[in-house]
Amino acid sequence: MRRARGRRTGGGRGRGAAAAAAGGEPGTGPTAGAALPSLSMRKMLLAALSRLLQGPAAAGRTASRVMVASRNYGDFASEATFEIKQCDLHRLEEGPGTTAVMTREEGLQYYKTMQTIRRMELKADQLYKQKIIRGFCHLYDGQEACCVGIEAAIKPTDHVITAYRAHGFTYTRGVPIREILAELTGRKGGCAKGKGGSMHMYTKNFYGGNGIVGAQVPLGAGVALACKYFAKNEICVALYGDGAANQGQIFETYNMAALWKLPCIFVCENNRYGMGTSVERAAASTDYYKRGYFIPGLRVDGMDVLCVREAVKFAAEYCRAGKGPLVMELQTYRYHGHSMSDPGISYRTREEIQEVRSKSDPITLLKDRMVNNNLASVEELKEIDVAVRKEIEEAAQFATTDPEPPLEELGHHIYFNEPPFEVRGPNQWIKYKSVS
Repeated sequence: MRRARGRRTGGGRGRGAAAAAAGGEPGTGPTAGAALPSLSMRKMLLAALSRLLQGPAAAGRTASRVMVASRNYGDFASEATFEIKQCDLHRLEEGPGTTAVMTREEGLQYYKTMQTIRRMELKADQLYKQKIIRGFCHLYDGQEACCVGIEAAIKPTDHVITAYRAHGFTYTRGVPIREILAELTGRKGGCAKGKGGSMHMYTKNFYGGNGIVGAQVPLGAGVALACKYFAKNEICVALYGDGAANQGQIFETYNMAALWKLPCIFVCENNRYGMGTSVERAAASTDYYKRGYFIPGLRVDGMDVLCVREAVKFAAEYCRAGKGPLVMELQTYRYHGHSMSDPGISYRTREEIQEVRSKSDPITLLKDRMVNNNLASVEELKEIDVAVRKEIEEAAQFATTDPEPPLEELGHHIYFNEPPFEVRGPNQWIKYKSVS
């Protein structure tokens, strides 16, 4: 197995101390003509005297610290192979493998992305409670392995459409954190110019963020139809939750997608509760991966980013081969309630949430794998955590200080590439100009 060497070099502090030992600060050494040593020089002399009096023990402790740093930032494995949970299959003779290879670079990227989404959602929770974010807000913390694993398995030219728990997918599809938070606070710098909010975020090849339960699924089939029509070898991932899985329009879409062999992966993110109703109380059959009946299906551990990645790779290859659609169920869990108006503990216990956090958290699972297989050190991952927190704080600062969109832009961007036209306001005498 190839191994990538990594080392931590001494910072500017050591060089500065050496320079001070050699000649002191500018204007403070003997050449400056001062009668007495400067304050910095006296401190340095006292430190040297202290080390001399302490004897060899101090030198031993210093060497010990250097050895620890060497172990933490020394050689790392370039990649590792992991056992992953076998997927349950429906109408498939074979499925994804039960091992996955992850490189060090991939692991660090997955970790940073999931940690960024987690921290972003916690910041959104804080801003909502401060009444800076208003309206609907559905948070994604706990489900990060789903969006990160999906994005790792598809191409940037492929297409994604999801429901209203969309912040994580918005980020993995390429929208910066500051634009997501600014959209949540309704500011001009948001990814939808402050007019979409939590449920309506978009970017290239990402179609939201849809507020009507289940309505994005037939739209996703339409995107897949365009992929097939233009013969671009692209696929569409259409996501919905277990709460939407009983919608009639989803079954109508299954039928058309199977008839036309559309390159579409229908993904049910089963987080066990549709709003406040458990899946057992809402569905006669909770085998959501079998709901396509005549469409093959997979049930996947949605808390394991590698398991999700390998399953979606398999499904994407299946669709690109012209075999038609595939239904996938990701078994996952949300830590927050359904939305910010739901405390999330009236229909489940705090102990249940804590048990999932302690046993199945997707970030902790990835972290343990990387550390235990010498792909990263605890200190390196902590540095990523610090950098992520800083990025989130800077994004929040932008999201709370950026101006709101002006009223005259209220009617803009209704259509794409159309001549300007007037839009009626609250009454017939108020008109807004709409510009594409």
